[in-house]
Amino acid sequence: MAGLKSGAPTPQDITVHSQSRVLEITFSDGAAFRIPFELMRVYSPSAEVQGHGAGQEVLQTGKREVDLVALEPVGNYAVQPSFSDGHNTGIFSWDYLYFLGSQQDKLWADYTERLRAAGVDRDAPMPPKGGHACGSH
Repeated sequence: MAGLKSGAPTPQDITVHSQSRVLEITFSDGAAFRIPFELMRVYSPSAEVQGHGAGQEVLQTGKREVDLVALEPVGNYAVQPSFSDGHNTGIFSWDYLYFLGSQQDKLWADYTERLRAAGVDRDAPMPPKGGHACGSH
């Protein structure tokens, strides 16, 4: 099944905490994570964020105050969030949510370094989209 490795932990409980802007998720192996909406948004698995291959990632900025406005199930293996900035194309498999939760410190450090290397502030608005016409975003 796509997004679910055999024997991989599955969610037992998912709670959206709108005020604190975190997704709380408890897995079958006992792991529990509080994943900030901002982290989910800047690491969305969508083509709009990840690009279509290595080195094509689009650095996301201005997402500190992003809210999760909807969270829809996708089969038995994922959820598809809709964010307050209009982004709604990323499908977050259970494996990917586990990865985000378990690797938060490293992911935040990587994100901060990418911002520094680009000379961009975390709260800077996203630049206007270019003339990319692949049709997937």
